[in-house]
Amino acid sequence: MKEKIKSWLLALLVFGSLIESYYLIYRLPGSDSAVMSESLYVKTDHMGPEQNVENLLYPERMVIHMGENRHTLFYPGAAFYDLILNRIKGRGFESFQRRAVQDFDWNKIRRENSGIELSFGEGIPVTLLQRIMQLSPDSLFEGESINRIWIYNGKNDAKTHAVFFSTRGDIVYEAAKADLTVQDVQQHVDFGQNLTPYTVVNDTYYVPESPLQLLEVELPIGMYTIEQMQSNLFFDAGSTRYIPEKDGSKIYTDSKRSLQVDEQNWMSYSDPAALPAGESTPATDALEAVDFVNEHGGWNGEYRLATAEEDRQEERSVVFQQYYGSYPIVGKPGLRYGEIQLELQQGTVSSYERSLIYLEEEKAVKTIAHLPGGEELRTRLNDLNLTLSIKDLTPAYMPSLDVDKLQLVPVWQVTLSDNSTVVLD
Repeated sequence: MKEKIKSWLLALLVFGSLIESYYLIYRLPGSDSAVMSESLYVKTDHMGPEQNVENLLYPERMVIHMGENRHTLFYPGAAFYDLILNRIKGRGFESFQRRAVQDFDWNKIRRENSGIELSFGEGIPVTLLQRIMQLSPDSLFEGESINRIWIYNGKNDAKTHAVFFSTRGDIVYEAAKADLTVQDVQQHVDFGQNLTPYTVVNDTYYVPESPLQLLEVELPIGMYTIEQMQSNLFFDAGSTRYIPEKDGSKIYTDSKRSLQVDEQNWMSYSDPAALPAGESTPATDALEAVDFVNEHGGWNGEYRLATAEEDRQEERSVVFQQYYGSYPIVGKPGLRYGEIQLELQQGTVSSYERSLIYLEEEKAVKTIAHLPGGEELRTRLNDLNLTLSIKDLTPAYMPSLDVDKLQLVPVWQVTLSDNSTVVLD
């Protein structure tokens, strides 16, 4: 009997040992197989910290409408911008009703009603917007992308209206239940009193009536190395080979993927053989793009999700715009800088582009600069003799490279009706 018990105990110990060995070899805590396939990447050198997608989702500007055709603008990082946005994030919106955009007289609402208008540029999917706002969308609204949110007080009623604009242009969604009182909205609007007044032009864009004060900044730069990028992007960096190009570009490939760095230190990585993930929506692709950047370098500065294309299904572009302070950094011919761009095919990143230049912010030299406003700005805009109408006017920074320093110069970026841009410095 003792021998049988010993035999059973020995068998149990051997079986337990086999199970433990399996988990040690093939499993890691909180993850899947520890044996990495060639399609996965090794996480190595960091170019910056990782980011949660919530930190990349915010309006490019906030328009404060004060009634009597008075307006002012707040940009990211401004004290009142942050205060108002954080308060709105804490309020609930539900029971969305679908309306035609023509059902509202927006020019009259802009002139006469006090309110707050949040602009998200080219748009943000509702499923991502839910990550920073308390929304209770139905299935129809949940499938939309939103480029504006307009919260205003009705002139002759005691109700606050909250309207979400679809990027399609013809549809809006009004929240029948909004956790904001008339007094809440008016308190937020009052923050804009006595600040720089703006005039709306052609019911489209805003011109400040006095010059805007910004910083002109000179920053020492560093450079991420090609070796760092190879280590970040190739399964086995030692297996890559170098292919020189006549235009001065450097190309490295492992026969499946390629990494190209041009004379502007702009990196272009391509993985045409990347296996499709299956599901692909603007929201899931944006999340995948954030994860990819987190895993292959990180974020060397402040960024905002600027584009997550809606219409294309098999291939979609996702762009993150870099900011310095409150304003975007816009590239120029001869110096590509200020964006991280990714292409995804059926939910998997197939292309990844960014600059290898990074800024040493702690050594920045800052001076006060001004952008023109009022009649001077209107005159200079007229002198451009544009054939297309102006769609938007935004303060921005234009980068200029001088050996080991990057200068950020304040400019007006003029967006035209076809979405092309002109810089007025």
